[in-house]
Amino acid sequence: MIVKNEERTLPLCLDSVQGLASELVVVDTGSTDRTPLIAAHYGAEVIAFDFTTVDFAAARNRAIARAKNRWILMLDADETLDRVSIPTIEKLVALNEDSGYFLERRNHSTDSECFTTDYVVRLFPNRAGHRYRGRVHETIDTSIVSNGGRLVKTDIRIDHNFSSDREARRRKNRWYIEILKEEIAADPSDDSRLDFLAAEYHQLEMFDEATEIAERIVEARPLDPRAHLFVGVYHLLYTPDLRRARADFNQALKRRPGYPEAESFLRRLDERERGLSCPGANADGSPPPPISAVT
Repeated sequence: MIVKNEERTLPLCLDSVQGLASELVVVDTGSTDRTPLIAAHYGAEVIAFDFTTVDFAAARNRAIARAKNRWILMLDADETLDRVSIPTIEKLVALNEDSGYFLERRNHSTDSECFTTDYVVRLFPNRAGHRYRGRVHETIDTSIVSNGGRLVKTDIRIDHNFSSDREARRRKNRWYIEILKEEIAADPSDDSRLDFLAAEYHQLEMFDEATEIAERIVEARPLDPRAHLFVGVYHLLYTPDLRRARADFNQALKRRPGYPEAESFLRRLDERERGLSCPGANADGSPPPPISAVT
C-alpha cells in the first residue's frame, strides 16, 4: 500500500486482509496524522517515502521492492477486500501462474447509494520485471504483459469509497492534468497517458479539450477500434459533427467487425437522419462514460 493521512480509512482496509496477508508493506508519502502508527499497530513495515516529486508509480514500486513473498495484493487505504473473495485469491496464488489478475472494483461515493464498476490489476506475482508505470494513474498491466505474463479477469471484489466533495475532486482533476501533461512532454511516445488526460478533461466537463485528446489517441493508435469508438462518441455528443462521428464508427467497425457499440451508434445516427429519434449511448439516451479514470 501507499498512504498519506489515512487514519480514518486505514483500519477498515487492513482488517479486510486479516488472515490472508502474512506480510504488510506500507509506504507513507508524508502523513501528518496517526496513519504510520496505525499501520505499525497492524504489524506493517512502514517505509517513509519522499514525495516532493509526485510519482505514485515510484511509491508503489518501493513497496514491491520491499515485499518478500511470492505474490502481491495491492490496495489503497480507501479500499476494502470483500472477504468472500479470499478463497479465490488463495486458489489463484496456489496455481502460481504468471498472470496479473483484474479485480472488480466497486466505486462508492459518500453521497450516493449507487456505485460504478471498473476492473483493476491488483493481484500479481512478485517478479523483478513487474513494476508500475505512470506518475499518476499508475498501472502495472503493460509491465506484466511485456515480461511474458497474461492478464486475467476475476470476480474478486474490492470496494472503493471516495469523497463526494465535488470541488476537492475537481482540484485533483486539475492537479492530475498538469502532471499528465508533464509526462506526455517527457515521453510523447507513451500514448497511454492520453487516455487518462481525456478522462480528466471529461470529468471537468471540458469537452472540447477531451475531444482534441481523443483525436490525438486515434492518431497514435489508428488500428485501435476502441479509440475510433470513443472519438466518435465525442464527435457525436459534444462537437457535434455527425459526419465525422459516422466515419469514426465505421472505422471502428472496419477494425473490429461486428463491434456492437459501433453498430448501435450507427443505427442511432440512421434514425436521427430519418428524423425518428435522437442518438445517445444508452437506452435512456444518456451519453456513455468516458475512459475510466476513477481516483
